[in-house]
Amino acid sequence: MAAAYDLFAQRGIRDVGIAELISRAGVAKATFYGHFASKDDLVLAFLERCHQVWTVEQIISESRRRADNPIAQLLAIFDVLDGWFRRDDFEACSFMNTMLEMGASHPLGKAAAGYLAQVRDFMRTLAAEAGLDEPDRFARSCHILTKGSIIAAVEGDQEAAIWAKRMALCLIADHGGTAPLTSPRPGTS
Repeated sequence: MAAAYDLFAQRGIRDVGIAELISRAGVAKATFYGHFASKDDLVLAFLERCHQVWTVEQIISESRRRADNPIAQLLAIFDVLDGWFRRDDFEACSFMNTMLEMGASHPLGKAAAGYLAQVRDFMRTLAAEAGLDEPDRFARSCHILTKGSIIAAVEGDQEAAIWAKRMALCLIADHGGTAPLTSPRPGTS
């Protein structure tokens, strides 16, 4: 999994072959196929790992940890993204990459889209908790801001999450909410 994570995150799905994966992992071919029936099964495991690391541990857990109310938590998502964009090992979004590379109708593209939808669902939950008008429409719009900021960061704009957060403030206001004066919890950034 570690070898697959590194290779898929850096180069995509199609560019990495089974022989290279087996060689990089230092396992026998039989060992590989004992764990994964196909490369697609390995990619699905890779996407699940990305979901756990990025969606659950970073975006959801970290935004909840950083703020104590749903609007501040929505805005904290952009702070999490900002930290990610500034990392030396920033590698873009494996879900978006997989979906674009494989296509939305391919089983791997569908899986990637499903994981992206879980981020949108989290935003919808926060919007509903905040009492925003039309939480689903808000979440769809806010999700566009996060995905757009990822693309802008890939293009080299390290300030992309900051700009997207400013747009999110307008979106929150458009949906009947107000931004808290103090969103982060003490001792967080």
